[in-house]
Amino acid sequence: MNPPENLHSPRRFAIINGDDFGFSRGVNQAIIKAHKQGILTSTSLMVTGEAAEEAIALAQQHPDLAVGLHLVLVCGHSVLPPEQIPHLVDAQGNFPNSSVLAGLRYQFQSAARAELRQEIRAQLSKFQASGLPLSHVDGHLHLHVHPVVLQILVELAPEFGIRFIRLPSEELGKTLKLNRQALLTKLIWSGVFAQLRRYGETLLTSHGINFSDKVYGLLQTGNVTEKYLLGLIPQIGSNLIEIYCHPAQVQAGEALNGPPASGTTELAALLSHKVRKLLIANNFELTNYQKLAALGHSESIFF
Repeated sequence: MNPPENLHSPRRFAIINGDDFGFSRGVNQAIIKAHKQGILTSTSLMVTGEAAEEAIALAQQHPDLAVGLHLVLVCGHSVLPPEQIPHLVDAQGNFPNSSVLAGLRYQFQSAARAELRQEIRAQLSKFQASGLPLSHVDGHLHLHVHPVVLQILVELAPEFGIRFIRLPSEELGKTLKLNRQALLTKLIWSGVFAQLRRYGETLLTSHGINFSDKVYGLLQTGNVTEKYLLGLIPQIGSNLIEIYCHPAQVQAGEALNGPPASGTTELAALLSHKVRKLLIANNFELTNYQKLAALGHSESIFF
């Protein structure tokens, strides 16, 4: 999304998002801590997460925290019962754990596509029932940018008030300057998501749905550390960006099935005073999609 034409000041906006809100108590507590004490401005709710009800209650207590839908179509549970969507989930209501398998199923099975629309609507409806304003939509393992899924989201956008959708987009070169681990994976993901971004830009623009210039986190998933952010921020040239990560802290009783250890490292990055100061030094205003929408409305700008 380009800066509005009638704003000539060099304002720069950074949205800092925590994914997987509602996954567990440890994730919930980390996201709230990063919002209250750090730079986190936004989060994405898994409406079928084990701690979703707690997440909703916490969000209601912190109205400055923007909350979007973290659409789950892989590695998670459905809203609808298995008998209604047998081509999507197993008998326990679990989606496939492979994003490739799920993506192929959604692309080539007509029965799965029909059920997919029902499940996406159900997740949006469950979010709506929470009473929280819908900030944006993104997806677990980015299945939301699958062409079939994105088309459904666009069609449902007027009904559910979807104004912003995440389209991953980051420069491979910037990441490789900072970290060359998992090089092959980064090369593949960069190519695949560049293609999906181009498709998504055309589709969303034609329907008046908005997106950030750049979204950072995909190529450094699970390793968005303080060191990484301190190296990345000075390189960013875009004026409207989203940085997303997966903060978490281990709670009692969650050691076996709770958040990954990397979540604590990413939480530390969000609490870093050095990172906050660097964002300010690079003229970024911390914001979220709700505030951007309000800014656009107040100044007669259609973001």
